[in-house]
Amino acid sequence: MDRRSFLKTSALGGAAAATTALAAPAYAQGKRTLTMVTSWGRGLAGVFDSAQRCADSINAMSDGSLNVEIKAAGELVGAFEVFDAVSSGQADMYHAADYYFVGQHPGYAFFTAVPFGMTAQELVNWYYQDGGMELHDELGQIFGLKSFIAGNTGAQAGGWFSKEINSPEDFNGLKFRMPGLGGKALGKLGASVQNIPGSEVYQALSSGAIDGTEWIGPWADEKAGFQEITKIYYTAGFHEPGAGLSLATNREVFESLTPGQQKIIEIAAAECHQWNLAQFLANNGAALQRLQAGGVKIMEFPDSVWDAFGKASKEVLEENMGDELFKKIHDSAMASMKSSSAWLNMSSGVYTAQRDRVLG
Repeated sequence: MDRRSFLKTSALGGAAAATTALAAPAYAQGKRTLTMVTSWGRGLAGVFDSAQRCADSINAMSDGSLNVEIKAAGELVGAFEVFDAVSSGQADMYHAADYYFVGQHPGYAFFTAVPFGMTAQELVNWYYQDGGMELHDELGQIFGLKSFIAGNTGAQAGGWFSKEINSPEDFNGLKFRMPGLGGKALGKLGASVQNIPGSEVYQALSSGAIDGTEWIGPWADEKAGFQEITKIYYTAGFHEPGAGLSLATNREVFESLTPGQQKIIEIAAAECHQWNLAQFLANNGAALQRLQAGGVKIMEFPDSVWDAFGKASKEVLEENMGDELFKKIHDSAMASMKSSSAWLNMSSGVYTAQRDRVLG
């Protein structure tokens, strides 16, 4: 399906056509105010930090010519409404995980994570050296967005469960929170998959509205308090091996900025990606130790479950190959991942295995 046809058939295309004028960024005393909406509750560990980091960096580097004002989820629009808000001009930019928007186009999953996809390092290799950024831009043009990756959680945990998972059949009927294409794969195993904003997950899990959830990793999960509800935690997951976050600006707004201001947004997003990845990875180890000390049972899925994850994930990816742009993004990402991993496995992979063996 080409982009023009996609717009004609998408709900977003209809919404965009109904919008008569873009909301112009506010001006005051030579400053330009940009409203950033986010998918994150205010103060949500790591992810809201990433949005705040982007805003603070843009404000500082622009020397006052830009002023980004953050609206947390629900303060202007809902967590999953930020895409439409920025595309239509209701807000100027969003910070979110782009796989929330696979309903607009499934290709957006690759700029967060796809099941059995890229690690954080492989993602940035593809994005900055193997055409990923250009494909993100091509996708954004459909919806009037200018997008950059702007944060990363690193490898995400398999999640919190009300019962142990000993076989693929244990997912049948399980009410589980998981967004993106990973959630669609889990649905093929019989799970009742829920897509719930991060700030609402604790309540859903504690009330029994869901039987389990993935969120991010030990540090963010501990901050969210899931260990207060269940003690069964799977630390390795198939769904998000290096989940990127995104900063997207309304394209007309972005093109109205000076070249210097445009570059500031690009650089702020790139710096935020690395800062945020370090934030998660630096905090996860100590948080996992605290969770274990508090009685959390650390578990790994058996091979039969991993095999089922793999089969379902391949089916989900294959189902979207009829979309020309999805296939183009998929093929580019997978080729880059294969190339990157070949070297990483033989260099740093061997090194870390030997380091652990030698140092005990």
